[in-house]
Amino acid sequence: MQEFLLFTPVYTLVGIYRLLTDPFIRVWDKIRHGVQRGILVGAIWTIGTFRIQRIFVSFFLKRFPRALGLSHDNVFGYGMDVATYTTLVLVSSQVQTMVRFFLGKNLHIARDRAWDQVLVSRGKAKEFWGPYFEEWEKPPQVSLDFRARWEKWITSPVGRLVIRKGTFSIPLPIPQNLAIPKLLASVILLPLNLYPIVGLLITSGIKAVATARYLHGPYFESKKMSPHEVAVFMAERKSDYYSFGFAAALLESIPLVGIFFSISNRIGACMWAFDLEKRQHRFHSGELKRVPAVSSAH
Repeated sequence: MQEFLLFTPVYTLVGIYRLLTDPFIRVWDKIRHGVQRGILVGAIWTIGTFRIQRIFVSFFLKRFPRALGLSHDNVFGYGMDVATYTTLVLVSSQVQTMVRFFLGKNLHIARDRAWDQVLVSRGKAKEFWGPYFEEWEKPPQVSLDFRARWEKWITSPVGRLVIRKGTFSIPLPIPQNLAIPKLLASVILLPLNLYPIVGLLITSGIKAVATARYLHGPYFESKKMSPHEVAVFMAERKSDYYSFGFAAALLESIPLVGIFFSISNRIGACMWAFDLEKRQHRFHSGELKRVPAVSSAH
């Protein structure tokens, strides 16, 4: 699948396909009970609070300026009033959070298990992952100081909430003592939530690089790459990582099914890592020569 290196978002589709068809990849048992309990509680919550939440949203929207370009009668002509649409967005986010709460650590375990099961499916041992080999004659210069500060912020509780929340879901659990920042972030992102599709695209763009780096975490660890090597490797392929991360973040932002996409994305990331590693082997053996800095590292 080396040709997929030319358009990395395809790997998200590869991940979905393998999750559905590969007999070696079995993660449903690990998350089944959590998903069922979360959906049940979420359904009860939705039935019991939807009307109340819609009244609150309608009260807020009456005082919300129409500068957003939205009519209170419909959402860009979709036949659904803004109050109903916004309430659906808020409720979807709440149900998503409930499901993730019941999943607990099992979702993280399922993602790691999916990565390991892809290795088994492909018949690869851990020795397949070789040491890092620089593919460029003149690697790009990277600033770890800025990147370290940025990553420290986005991995902080407030950073995770604001940057990784997305339009519909909060991927990581938020402690109770952050209730006020959580509410604040919801208010900040509310204008985006009012826009169908557009809000998803914007928030997916914000999360793209961080999502891609997270999904390739096991690859970097397997190669024992240093933070500097990871930064250079991603800088050499910044457009590839951005496009893959954007597609992955967009899929994971879809209510509820985004949970399953977060697993299939890890599988797709693993398949991409296989192709990247094969390329690394070809450079290490001398079959391929290092490319100039002006060339693309496909």
